[in-house]
Amino acid sequence: MGGLQHSNDGDMGSIGFLFALAIIAFLLLLALEKYKPYRNFSHKVYKESIVTNTTAFLVNNVILTILRASSLFLVAQQFSGFGLLAGLDNGPLKWLLAFAFFDLAIYGWHFASHKYEWLWRFHKVHHSDKSFNVSTGFRFHVLDLLLEILYKCTFVIVFGVDAYLVLSIEIVELFFIFFHHANIKVPNEQSISNYIITPCLHRTHHSTLRVEHDSNYGIVLSVWDRFFGTRKELVPVNIGLDLIEAENFIQLFSLAFITERKIRQLFRLIPKGKK
Repeated sequence: MGGLQHSNDGDMGSIGFLFALAIIAFLLLLALEKYKPYRNFSHKVYKESIVTNTTAFLVNNVILTILRASSLFLVAQQFSGFGLLAGLDNGPLKWLLAFAFFDLAIYGWHFASHKYEWLWRFHKVHHSDKSFNVSTGFRFHVLDLLLEILYKCTFVIVFGVDAYLVLSIEIVELFFIFFHHANIKVPNEQSISNYIITPCLHRTHHSTLRVEHDSNYGIVLSVWDRFFGTRKELVPVNIGLDLIEAENFIQLFSLAFITERKIRQLFRLIPKGKK
């Protein structure tokens, strides 16, 4: 029992250390993009983005805590001994395989969130930001996060990965989410983007045009977009969504219940004024 407790304490300590590094990275990227941004947004747009995204992060985490959503990982942990990787000892090989499979799984979830309307209605909240900055990585609808947690629990069960390992991988992915949302220019970015998702690739993913933002679904490894033919390299003219936007958290939460199709139908019903 003592050994098990020591192992769990060590796991939580490592997770806490990784999370602290991720937060430090967030603050450094925030300062860097403020000092030398790749793209200049108006002060109003930038301020609304930061305030709305930070509010979304705080409120979403309060809701997830109240719903005890994190306990889903603990439930999944009970079944982690039956999955595809369960027979491997915890070590570098299992970590690398788990990381690659997890990154591929999130690529699949991200692709589905764009392809299926019932998932897009929640995921479009993330794309509604008219700015592109490190805080955009916080901009999610709480129902989008809940569905993704259920999906990740399925991953734990299917692949037989310990929940603590999944949490550590998630924090590593969180760092990359901050990185590829940062409004910065990365040296040798073209070469680096052959291996990992960089801001220039993810900036395309936040284009206003759907033909452009339905691309570059990867979170860490860029190999998935190359393999599945979803990679696009271009500089978007505009960022955000065309017909819908949100200036505060209440509007942000409500976006999931307003579809672009309904807005277009409404516009067609409104008579055009004579010139």
